[in-house]
Amino acid sequence: MKKLRIVVADDQTLMREAVRTVVEGEDDMTVVGEAESGDALLALLKRVEADVAILDLAMPGLDGIECLTRMRAEHPRMKTIVLSAADDRRQVDAALRRGAAAYVVKTVNPYDIPAVIRQAIDGTVFLPPPHDVPSRRESARSRLSERELAVLAELAEGLTNKEIARRLWVSEETVKFHLRNVYRKLSVSGRTDAIRFAHENDLLGLAAG
Repeated sequence: MKKLRIVVADDQTLMREAVRTVVEGEDDMTVVGEAESGDALLALLKRVEADVAILDLAMPGLDGIECLTRMRAEHPRMKTIVLSAADDRRQVDAALRRGAAAYVVKTVNPYDIPAVIRQAIDGTVFLPPPHDVPSRRESARSRLSERELAVLAELAEGLTNKEIARRLWVSEETVKFHLRNVYRKLSVSGRTDAIRFAHENDLLGLAAG
């Protein structure tokens, strides 16, 4: 089985080690290089071939946004996941405009990172939750991805995580990851509240459509 090749760029050693640990724990992924700055990352990518780069924006030397621009031009087929301490909407938008496939805040559970990588490969943009939206309903409609809506629809049918995973052809861990995103984005505490919110706000119709 061909493994996804991952490079990690972060000036924090502990963060790089955490990412490496969870990535190397997956059968279909491997870390092929690490860098402590944007300049070092660009140099690394001249020596190794990578499918995904995990990039911190706040590193010494080359600005993270400029690094994204260079990577998009020099490695257009590679997916880049921004892993940042900041969830400022302007920075998120700037990163996405410059080619980031996903934007993850560093408060994420490290064990969710492999699922984020798979989302990036699948073309599903992952974003931090909004802070300043006027309506929970409008937030849900605009923030839930198609896969999250699909998982929510299966949840509403009373299926277990294992049954949802089997029906959607994903791993059970990926289902759990999507459900955590759904709960956070809907500001609900669990399965029952999520299903109630979905019915009250016609989200299941969106999933069916």
